[in-house]
Amino acid sequence: MDFTPTSEQIMLRDTVRDVLARHYDPERRAKIVESDPGWNPAVWRTLAEIGLTGLTIGEADGGMGAGPLESMLVMTEVGRRLAPEPLLDCALLPGEIVADAGTPAQRQELLPALAQGSLWLAFAHSEPGLRWPADEVATTARRHGDNWQLTGRKHPVSHGDCADRLIVTAALPEGVGLFLVDAADPGVRRTPYRTHDGSRGADIEFDSATAEPLGAPVDATSVVRTAVARAQAALCAEAVGAMEESLRLTTEYLKTRKQFGVPLRAFQTLTQRAADMYVSLELARGMSMYAAMSLAEGAVDPVAVSRAKLRVGHSARHIGQEAIQLHGGIGMTAEYPVGHYTARLTAIEHTLGDSSDHLRFLGQHVGDHQLVEL
Repeated sequence: MDFTPTSEQIMLRDTVRDVLARHYDPERRAKIVESDPGWNPAVWRTLAEIGLTGLTIGEADGGMGAGPLESMLVMTEVGRRLAPEPLLDCALLPGEIVADAGTPAQRQELLPALAQGSLWLAFAHSEPGLRWPADEVATTARRHGDNWQLTGRKHPVSHGDCADRLIVTAALPEGVGLFLVDAADPGVRRTPYRTHDGSRGADIEFDSATAEPLGAPVDATSVVRTAVARAQAALCAEAVGAMEESLRLTTEYLKTRKQFGVPLRAFQTLTQRAADMYVSLELARGMSMYAAMSLAEGAVDPVAVSRAKLRVGHSARHIGQEAIQLHGGIGMTAEYPVGHYTARLTAIEHTLGDSSDHLRFLGQHVGDHQLVEL
């Protein structure tokens, strides 16, 4: 199997890297994150102009028609710069859901606008008290004349505070359906909040909110599982980028910071700990690529993606904690970037199932494999 990116993929990666490097350094990012809406609309327009908001949308619908491998490369660069723009939450993930489940009319209405960066959608699936994998939801959908109405609560909804419309999962008599809801509907109450890593989200309550079925009002559990698997793979790639930069910052610090008149790299124990960080990074990188390549081959296997999410979660915790400790006191300050990388890695580890959730899920599938006897 060839793991070497193509020339087109390298060009895409380098373009994203250059664009984000021009717009973000730790100081500028901190100012953007502290302001409203928590990301830069000018950067969003730039991402749309180079086609990233339509990255996974088919060419017939106005997008680039790229696959999971290209998404992996892009999200790695997003993680490297801690770019706060809601590329995954408001463009890539909802675009894939609409493409998979929407009617031709819905695709024609929504996908070109998503690809142009003029429409923000958010996927509202998680609910209080439900842990991944959550195939059953408490939010309900019922017919009301020619329309549907939703009642329930979704929390957390990542970047649900800035979404124009919401893709909501709701219980049907048989299975879980997907519905489109206008965020400005009188039956929708949004409570925005900031997360510990500087991102934004919303606690959303639906009280007989008017809804439109996304596609037919039938069980869409398979669509939801596919969407979650793709999002998990994208988060793994983003985490790899954040871990790469955390390790780079740490090794540079060990080279330049002196103690007792010599650089910290002269202390063998510290360099061994940095080497262990590198091992964790490469393990995470390999599993992230494994998840992306599995999806690229058309095999949407929740077990494969769960393996990657578990490995990335362990590596992220190890690298984040070591990066702060090897920096000493400065690693705990808000002015220095390494703490922000650790915060983002922690948030990714807890999104769409934390390590304990994935370990439990994988344990339930141990019986799917044959016993190897030596």
